[in-house]
Amino acid sequence: MTQSLPGQHAAYERAFGGRGGLPVVVVGAGPYGLSVVAHLRAAGVPVRIFGEVMGSWRHAMATGMFLKSTPDATDLSAPEPGGRLSDFRRLHGESELTELTPIPCDVFVRYGQWFQKRYVGDVEPARVARVDRGPSAPGFVVGLDDGRQLTAAAVVVATGLNGLAYIPKELLRLAPEGAGAGALVSHTSHHSDLSRYAGQRIAVIGGGQSALESAALLHEAEAHVQVLVRERSVRWGSVPQPNRPWPQRLARPASPLGTGWTLAAVCRAPGGVRRLPAAARLLLFRRALGPSGGWWLRDRVEGVVPVRTSCRVTRAEASGSTARLELTGPGGSERLAATGYRLGIDALAFLAPALRRGVVRVPGSKAPQLTSTFETSVPGLYVTGSLAAPMFGPMMRFVAGTEYAAARVARDAARWVVAP
Repeated sequence: MTQSLPGQHAAYERAFGGRGGLPVVVVGAGPYGLSVVAHLRAAGVPVRIFGEVMGSWRHAMATGMFLKSTPDATDLSAPEPGGRLSDFRRLHGESELTELTPIPCDVFVRYGQWFQKRYVGDVEPARVARVDRGPSAPGFVVGLDDGRQLTAAAVVVATGLNGLAYIPKELLRLAPEGAGAGALVSHTSHHSDLSRYAGQRIAVIGGGQSALESAALLHEAEAHVQVLVRERSVRWGSVPQPNRPWPQRLARPASPLGTGWTLAAVCRAPGGVRRLPAAARLLLFRRALGPSGGWWLRDRVEGVVPVRTSCRVTRAEASGSTARLELTGPGGSERLAATGYRLGIDALAFLAPALRRGVVRVPGSKAPQLTSTFETSVPGLYVTGSLAAPMFGPMMRFVAGTEYAAARVARDAARWVVAP
């Protein structure tokens, strides 16, 4: 457990500690959870946060991975100046990162840990096992995996992509006991070390950043790897062009997610995206930023790793320690790893069934319907991060969304904390 922030802790202890005010509980200690707590603690609101600091970034990404985002799009949301990635680098005597500098995941993890110590304070490592309504609404009972229980005035779900990994049903038959790093089929989030596959035949399913970078790392670890993509071609991000002439900036404005008017609009006005009809929002969510690889990754994949396009797995069968795939395009026999995520509230197993049923879904989706402050239809229950993307647009899938979300969530969640 980390050291508390003395000034901030003292402030909310004076305001609430001796008078029975219930805390806001934040589930998840990644970029969104840390940012929300930073704003709550700066406002003197009692809060408890549970999880491992930057846990997914430490354990659900393979060694050697880089962020797809540029440095300007990877800042956590601090309640005051001085909490940007560039500030962290400068304070530690490290060189400035530019648009042309891919960010190693371990650098981002260190930044998140520094941010936690500077703005957040205590993060409790216990896992939240259950969240249910309290005896009187609003309010919640939060159960931890060590058997403890506590009551909360409000709950903020900031678990990122934990529990949302998706493996197509055609592939799940390869692992009747469950997909995982030691099984015939796994998800990229199951791996932190891909060197275990040296010398083995691996098929990576998917054409997004996770699939393409995993394929590059597998190849560099001397695995015999190929990528299976259902699209007709692999999409790659464009090389950043710092100091573009103003006509180019006008024609294709920059945004945290790339260049172009559509991306610029969804990044500058997530609240406007929320006001669109549900069908339009989902179409935007699915198409505004399709699967693609980072520009800096292209040379490590294209012409290096075999890529089969326009193919889809229709059947998968286990044969000893290998897997045979039947494809709509070229066929083959390989062991494989699968990629992809599905955003749905039902994947949050720690929410009590009755609580999940009370959450209204986005029409045509399993994602939660959210207010302008990220509150679900259950009073006092908030969802932020990737699960909010079908409501607020694709920026919520990235760290860049913390600036828009954190202050709004914290400000609204604080209203449930009523000191007697």
